[in-house]
Amino acid sequence: MSNTGLRENFLEAAKNRKLIEEAFDGWVRGDRAAFNNLLADDLRWTVIGKSPVSGCYRSKREFLEGAGARMAEKLATPIQPTLRHVIAYSDMVALVFDGRATGKNGTDYRQTYCWVLRLEDGRIREGTAYLDTELITRLFA
Repeated sequence: MSNTGLRENFLEAAKNRKLIEEAFDGWVRGDRAAFNNLLADDLRWTVIGKSPVSGCYRSKREFLEGAGARMAEKLATPIQPTLRHVIAYSDMVALVFDGRATGKNGTDYRQTYCWVLRLEDGRIREGTAYLDTELITRLFA
């Protein structure tokens, strides 16, 4: 790869990392929409595993009404996120974070997430969520 290509990848990565970090900071402050506003309408999001919210979502709306709303229905408190790491390369950003909440069924929800995202034009176009699906299944029990 040429120096120009490396520089372009570096600049794109820095821009995308900043977008994700700022949105995540908004979520930490209680503004979940700060992150959701980065989701493209034609989003493709995959939640790995075999939990009640696992699967492939084919739009922002499907994802928010599917995984997002179904999780919110099972939680007595909002997820309180704590960022661990953000890694960016070109149009890809990976973030690792912890989330804490309490389930309506009394489950102590302490989750560690790894989200791998692909951004395009300042929007998240694709995402894959890696997490403990057994813990999610316990929320739905």
